[in-house]
Amino acid sequence: MWHEQIPLLSSSLLGLRNGISEGSERDYSCWRRCCCNCFRPLSIYSLQKEARLKTALVERDDFSSGTSSRSTKLIHGGVRYLQKAIMKLDIEQYRMVKEALHERANLLEIAPHLSSPLPIMLPVYKWWQLPYYWVGIKLYDLVAGSNCLKSSYVLSKSRALEHFPMLQKDKLVGAIVYYDGQHNDARMNLAIALTAARYGAATANYMEVVRLLKKTDPETGKERVSGARCKDVLTGQEFDVRAKCVINATGPFTDSVRKMDDKSAADICQPSAGVHIVMPGYYSPENMGLLDPATSDGRVIFFLPWQKMTIAGTTDTPTDITNHPIPSEEDINFILNEVRNYLSCDVEVRRGDVLAAWSGIRPLVTDPKSADTQSISRNHVVDVSDSGLITIAGGKWTTYRSMAEDTVDAAVKVHSLKAGPSRTVGLFLQGGKDWSPTLYIRLVQDYGLESEVAQHLAATYGDKAFEVAKMASVTGKRWPIVGVRLVSEFPYIEAEVKYGVKEYACTAVDMISRRTRLAFLNVQAAEEALPRIVELMGRELNWSDRKKEEELETARKFLYYEMGYKSRSEQLTDRSEISLLPSDVDRYTKRFHKFDADQKGFITIVDVQRVLESINVQMDENTLHEILNEVDLNKNGQVELNEFLQLMSAIQKGRVSGSRLAILMKTAEENLDRRVVIPVDRSCGGL
Repeated sequence: MWHEQIPLLSSSLLGLRNGISEGSERDYSCWRRCCCNCFRPLSIYSLQKEARLKTALVERDDFSSGTSSRSTKLIHGGVRYLQKAIMKLDIEQYRMVKEALHERANLLEIAPHLSSPLPIMLPVYKWWQLPYYWVGIKLYDLVAGSNCLKSSYVLSKSRALEHFPMLQKDKLVGAIVYYDGQHNDARMNLAIALTAARYGAATANYMEVVRLLKKTDPETGKERVSGARCKDVLTGQEFDVRAKCVINATGPFTDSVRKMDDKSAADICQPSAGVHIVMPGYYSPENMGLLDPATSDGRVIFFLPWQKMTIAGTTDTPTDITNHPIPSEEDINFILNEVRNYLSCDVEVRRGDVLAAWSGIRPLVTDPKSADTQSISRNHVVDVSDSGLITIAGGKWTTYRSMAEDTVDAAVKVHSLKAGPSRTVGLFLQGGKDWSPTLYIRLVQDYGLESEVAQHLAATYGDKAFEVAKMASVTGKRWPIVGVRLVSEFPYIEAEVKYGVKEYACTAVDMISRRTRLAFLNVQAAEEALPRIVELMGRELNWSDRKKEEELETARKFLYYEMGYKSRSEQLTDRSEISLLPSDVDRYTKRFHKFDADQKGFITIVDVQRVLESINVQMDENTLHEILNEVDLNKNGQVELNEFLQLMSAIQKGRVSGSRLAILMKTAEENLDRRVVIPVDRSCGGL
């Protein structure tokens, strides 16, 4: 029996059934959506011969499309919860930390390719805080016991700055370093779903639950939940899935499913929005995170290296439940201001350095059986309704396995199902069993991949990386032999798009955000890669030209609203006065006119191509179009002088950085100025 496929997905609903199908309209326990969006038989395998649960899981959107892909990327026990447990003598919070630390160790073991220990620094600016924090962190190690990743330690001021040179030096007295885990959350979620399928679960994304099915129990006369009416979101087809037990594991949407069962059910979910931002990797050391335990309003901020970038977050504010949470400019600026407080004044924290931003909805819950219904449970809650619907709510990423175990145990007990104990502790997830830290070397040697690309494939797919490498296209270069990149600055290759379709990817958004993490790392790079991704997916899924255009439009809207592109663009579209010195205006105007040789008052792709050709630089038209489109505020295919000056003003203010057009124009100008005519008068006009 494979227990842990249950509470993984942000909008999932799952049915359990013993033995053989009982005549449902579609026996979904042995079918799954395959890469061509049809349904294909799936072999059934059981970890135990004497008892087996047949499981079907349906997800309204893509796997990990909700909060599961928008986390802080930490696998942690919860340092601040341990502090509260000690200060308030709260045994429940202590047990929660103890459980999380056990699950942290298990997750690092079963998915070594997707997770690893991460040292996190706690800077100390007051002498009395040093022993206080040290005792707390040591207790964290003590509670972990044999599951302690590495022992925490104290650093002097000089050593702290050596490890984290961009740290604020003034009044720093030292630092404490402790260890937690870090992972690739969306890929981890997918690995769990793929492992579930491998052991016999029927899994399907883009499958929405329209309503719950019920039948009357002949013994008690009560209505009991007996399955769900499902709708294929991609085709519109509807069908019934019958089950002895239905489990509601829908995160922030918990209450909407509970109300399908009972319209009078009280809300138990109290959603909270957490915003994160991504900044360039130079903002943090490559292998050292930072924790700010006392922000200006009491919230905790993490500052962590991830995928060679830097993640900062998270906020914690009440929010409405939505399928498409949008990061607000207020939250982004709050995080930036907090980052400025603990980074050196030598490091200019600029708004334009926010490469991506996202918001995730954390489903905090109140226990419906608690006498104090206003108190929020920091642990997970398993609730059974009068009609037999089982709801699992609350909890956190780190404890997903124990949440699933508790849920299935409740299902077995309440519905008298036959099953043995959970066997998922130590069960390797997809890609983890034969992974090793040096696996990437074989990819380089056997397939001729770049070292950076090979490391990325090994860390993303584990021992399945060889399957991706076999699909890689020849580059036509001496080196690398294979592995054409989607964008030059990231190690994602075209073969991953083809492989991603085999991993249930159905849309371009699935590919840029969850099969690869490009949208979470750099929205401009993701937009640049989109046309090629859509082209490759179109070949695999037989998309029409119209479908390709729809996918491009949907993906661009996703980047614009949900990945922070809107907030980034608004920094350019601010119509306030251009704050440039007269000398700067003159300099930038001259630069502009070197491209606008015809004095039209605007620049087009043709103008840029002409200048680049004059300095022997080749660039394809699609790339040039994307570069100009970043600055083309009124989207008329032209960059006007006023738009260019606004861009340069925004760059000087720190609102925007890394503009490819600004860099391109500056480089071209320098190359043009260096082209000095060689005098020939002393050779009588020539040779």
